[in-house]
Amino acid sequence: MDEFTREQLHAYLDDALSEAETAKIERALRDSEAIRQRLRVAREERDRGEHSLGAIWRRDRLSCPTREQLNGHLHGILDADFERYVEFHLTTVACPTCLANLDDLKAKQAETAPQIKKRRRKIFDSSAGVLRKAAERK
Repeated sequence: MDEFTREQLHAYLDDALSEAETAKIERALRDSEAIRQRLRVAREERDRGEHSLGAIWRRDRLSCPTREQLNGHLHGILDADFERYVEFHLTTVACPTCLANLDDLKAKQAETAPQIKKRRRKIFDSSAGVLRKAAERK
């Protein structure tokens, strides 16, 4: 059984490990009740709320550009200094949350008119259903 440090388990929860390290922990989680218990403890520690500056910074993703700023990066309209920061954040830090947001923005940008119409219809239909149910409850 592989042993993982508390820091590795917290990094796993933060999605801050490499793919290989993540896969190793996920294999261990499938096979070991002890590792699953240690991960539950790590989650509980997080839920209690660590209030160090570093913990707050990581939890609230204070260094991450907003989705709108990532869109500005895609369109090349950011201030030069901030553009360099966003590029650093994406390439050097390789923030998984921001990279996923960027991929999503790129996919939306590449959509054709029929795809956009279909996506908007799906969103409208799901919202209309929720609103209809809310109105029926009144």
